[in-house]
Amino acid sequence: MISTLELRHIIESSFLPQKCICTVNTVGTMTIQLMNPSTNQVDLTVPGIPISSLITMRAVSDLVAQVREEYRLVQVSQRDPSSAFNRQG
Repeated sequence: MISTLELRHIIESSFLPQKCICTVNTVGTMTIQLMNPSTNQVDLTVPGIPISSLITMRAVSDLVAQVREEYRLVQVSQRDPSSAFNRQG
């Protein structure tokens, strides 16, 4: 299993040069925050990621890809508020 410190480093490094902050809580879940490079404000927060599901590099890679896609959709909806991706769930 990958240590939480190493896991945080891998995920945060995956988004460079964009700022990414990973925090792990005591119940074993992670929150990923991606910051807007221009404003340094949080553009995307992904909470409640179970650390227990990130036991292989493949799982970590898949998570990074999912977060990248979610961030891309956020960017599209911010540029075009009438976009189909701008849905409140």
